[in-house]
Amino acid sequence: MKNGKLRIALVGLSFGAEFAPIYLKHPDVDSLVLVDSNKELLDKIGDKFLVDERMTDFEEMLNDKTIDAVHLVTPPATHAPLSVRALNAGKHCACTIPMGMSLDELNQVIEARKKSGKHYMFMETSVYGREFLYVKDLYEKGEMGRIQFMRCAHYQDMEGWPSYWLGFPPLMHPTHAVAPCLMLAGNRPESVYCKGSGEVRQEVRDAYGCPFAFESALISLKDSDVSIELERFLYHVARGYTESFNVYGDRKSFEWQQLESEKPVMFSMEFDGDSNHVMNGYGRGGLVTESRIDIPDYADRLPEEIGRFTQRTVYDASNPHLSFIQGGGHGGSHPHLVHEFVRCIIEDRTPVPSDIDGAYWTGVGICAHQSAMEGVRSGTDSPPGRPH
Repeated sequence: MKNGKLRIALVGLSFGAEFAPIYLKHPDVDSLVLVDSNKELLDKIGDKFLVDERMTDFEEMLNDKTIDAVHLVTPPATHAPLSVRALNAGKHCACTIPMGMSLDELNQVIEARKKSGKHYMFMETSVYGREFLYVKDLYEKGEMGRIQFMRCAHYQDMEGWPSYWLGFPPLMHPTHAVAPCLMLAGNRPESVYCKGSGEVRQEVRDAYGCPFAFESALISLKDSDVSIELERFLYHVARGYTESFNVYGDRKSFEWQQLESEKPVMFSMEFDGDSNHVMNGYGRGGLVTESRIDIPDYADRLPEEIGRFTQRTVYDASNPHLSFIQGGGHGGSHPHLVHEFVRCIIEDRTPVPSDIDGAYWTGVGICAHQSAMEGVRSGTDSPPGRPH
């Protein structure tokens, strides 16, 4: 650290460019180093944001003792290996999703974090999106009552994305959907049962060996009677993009909008819980009302210098990136993620989400996919899945 401020390396500048101006404006960041093996992209982003310090070699960056922390925004198969290398080099590490490609890789990251004594943050956008922050506030105030059930989904067509996404098994990339539910519940997943559905063309299937167009799972939580339903597709389904979660409480329930152009819905039920509710005028069942709700922005929870980035992004209609065309900018989450990563290092505390959070959130999807694949491996015509 220099004068109590951090020197950070941002690795991977295709989507990662979105984070560059946030780090540059953060009051606790002294300097930013841009890293990408694509020299043309590196210079384009460096010139755009007037960042002179640029590297094409990851190892060179790790050997720079002046760099305090690394933020990885690289292809999925590199996440765990690069995280381990960064931690082993004595750098704090933040990494985009997924955390790893296997349970073994997840454990490798955790072990590297423990041995290094550095901090690792899992950069899951959905737990800092406006909708989650809104529902979390309501739940913590007691307005939703007791949670009874949760449902989540991430629907996205990946045709035309970089080649490493071809055939990616749907629930190997689960966290945009399941993270808000697991964070809100506060309980770890204990078991998961998953069923694959439909089929993809042979070219897509061959890449990772997954035959399914769709995977859906039911998750049981440790020390809880609440279940979570999780759904995901990446190819061959005629449905528009959404990263959604629904939370059903006994007082209020939150449902994600059917179309991204709509507003979410809040259901409220008036029911006193005793046998006299009919006499009290409710009739059969409680009185349920619904309303479309406006979600606040939460920029006021950030330093003034970066609050504007909940709305203003690098990518827009004139400068598109598929993540923003389809993802809507991840709910204003990016400056919240940057701020949490920076502050956890300065305050020397566990970040939210941590490596343990990331391992459970990613791992439940890995196990779900394994469950769905059980029937395929055994050669049955109709894969039944098996709990994991």
